[in-house]
Amino acid sequence: MAINVNTVYQTVLLVLNKEQRGYITPNEFNKIATQVQLEVFESYFERLNVELRKPGFEDEYADRVDHLEESISIFKTYGQAVYYNPGAGIEPYFYLPQDVHRIGTIMYKGEQEMQMTNRGDYLRLYMSKLTRPTTNYPMYIQEGNVTIPSTVPGDPNLCDDCIRVYGYPNLITGDVSISYIRKPKNVIWGYGVGPLGQYIWDGSPNFSLTPVIPNTGSVDFELDETEQVEVILKILMYSGVVIRDNQIIQAAAAEAQQIGISQQQ
Repeated sequence: MAINVNTVYQTVLLVLNKEQRGYITPNEFNKIATQVQLEVFESYFERLNVELRKPGFEDEYADRVDHLEESISIFKTYGQAVYYNPGAGIEPYFYLPQDVHRIGTIMYKGEQEMQMTNRGDYLRLYMSKLTRPTTNYPMYIQEGNVTIPSTVPGDPNLCDDCIRVYGYPNLITGDVSISYIRKPKNVIWGYGVGPLGQYIWDGSPNFSLTPVIPNTGSVDFELDETEQVEVILKILMYSGVVIRDNQIIQAAAAEAQQIGISQQQ
C-alpha cells in the first residue's frame, strides 16, 4: 500500500509544533515531499545492487531482494515511442514517454529487441553487410532530450524534455515500444482555505471548499508503506533547514542514519 500524504504531513507538523519550533506550508511540504520520494525511490536501485552481491537468503517474508523488486515493480510500465520527422535535412528520431526514468527494453513491432549502440560502433557495424542493422536485428542510438523549437510552440507532435532515440535501419518509422521504469508522480497535499485562513485537506470528510490545486487534488506517496518512517525523517531534515532549526536536522539525521545502517546489514 502507498503512504498516505495527509498522515505524513500531519506527523511532520506534530513534531515541528510540539515545542513551537516552526511550521512549513503545504506548498513547502509538497516540494520537500516530492524530493524525498525521489531520493528514496532512487535508493531502491543502489540497495538492490548491494543485496544482489550478498549470498542468497531465501525466506518468504524477509528476503530483501524480493522486497526491493516488489517496491520497484510498482513503477514498471510499458509505452509507445513516437516517431518524428522534423524535415529540412534533419535526421528523424523517436521520443520516449515523458515519465521514463530508466529504460528497460526498446522493441520493434513488439517482437524484435533493439540493441543500443553509439555513433562510433554503429559506423563500424554498418561497414559490413553481416553486422549492419536490419528490421530483424534493429538498433538504436540514444542522444539527449527533445527540446521544442521556439518556432513551433505547442506542436502536438513534439514532446518537451523527452528522451530522444534514433532507430536503425531508417526503414523503421513506427511500431517502436518500450518497457521502462517510470518516474514517481509528484507528491501533493491538496487543500482548500477555510474561513479563518486555515488549510483544510481536500480528503477531509465533507470537503466542499474550492481546492487550491483543482486539477490534481492530493497525490499520495507511491512508495511502499514500509518506507513511511524514513520518509518522515527525511522530510523533517529538510524542514529543519527551512525553519532554521539545527536540533530538528540533527535528530532526524541521526535516526535516518540508523535506518540506513540497518538496511545495509
